[in-house]
Amino acid sequence: MLPDLSRYHCQIALPGFGDTAQLLLQQAKILVVGAGGLGCPALQYLVAAGVGSIGIADDDVVSVTNLHRQILYGPNDIGKKKIVVAVGRLQQQNPDVNLVAHDLRVDSSNALALINHYDIIVDGTDNFETRYLLNDAAVIAGKPLVYGAIYQYEGQLAVWNVQNTNGNYSPNYRDLYPRVDATQIPNCAVGGVIPTLAGIIGCLQANEAIKLITHSSDVLAGKVMVFDAQTLQSRIIKIGSVTKTDIQSLEATSPIQTITRRDLDINAEKYELIDVRTIQEHDLFNIGGKNIPLDELAENMALFIKNTPIVFYCATGKRSAEAVKLVKGVYPDAELYSLESGIG
Repeated sequence: MLPDLSRYHCQIALPGFGDTAQLLLQQAKILVVGAGGLGCPALQYLVAAGVGSIGIADDDVVSVTNLHRQILYGPNDIGKKKIVVAVGRLQQQNPDVNLVAHDLRVDSSNALALINHYDIIVDGTDNFETRYLLNDAAVIAGKPLVYGAIYQYEGQLAVWNVQNTNGNYSPNYRDLYPRVDATQIPNCAVGGVIPTLAGIIGCLQANEAIKLITHSSDVLAGKVMVFDAQTLQSRIIKIGSVTKTDIQSLEATSPIQTITRRDLDINAEKYELIDVRTIQEHDLFNIGGKNIPLDELAENMALFIKNTPIVFYCATGKRSAEAVKLVKGVYPDAELYSLESGIG
């Protein structure tokens, strides 16, 4: 007995789509990594389109600075787990979709086991370490990966690692960026982003995933689309049809040492505090220490030569974790901690 497809009538009516494409969607398994600015719109449209099983991987909590672009959340969700809120909202949107919550940080120890359960990976992350990790894991597992990135007014979109008809694979992220110095490229929390751009690129990621599932002949493989939200101009950059990389193993991801607020308070005299939020956030409320915004850390590396243990803090723990990574890249032996869950 065929399932009731009446809610999908408008897409089934599309030329070349029909019941066959809809059934392909219902049989598909997609993993979305990151339930943030890109993940929220991508998830909403994948759920609305009727993708059968959707995994969501995220271990972050909702903060007030997320709300302008992460449209699954509201003020009452601040402090709650993103994945719990997202699954609840998405299940209301379409009860027929199987939503699988992965409350974890994707790293080199779990990436391959995680993505092996899915057909397609959608990258909604906002840091380079995880972006490279997902790319490499997708290549090793032979899975297509839908890439999106946003910064200020510019977005990027591509589909990596698509198998060609002759059995080889299209380019992946390392064909475009073999290695990027992430210390020179701030994330959205530092450099800013126009919220509508997250919606545009996230929706386009969902669109490419749907095209992959339904065997569209015009998937954005071997190309990168660059979109300017101010001018509304876009351009397609051709990379090639076949990857030139040889990825055989995952690079180990470095665990970030964290410290709880309780442990910090007990041993406060032992640590130097550095607030990596903006000057405005620091002036509004802080727990002491120096204020060095994340985008100014690279200019202040000389401060970390000394042997004093340092605790970086921010609102949620995300920027402080980035601070640990940045300084560790220059001083790998430094004793650095990120304040767990931030100061709210």
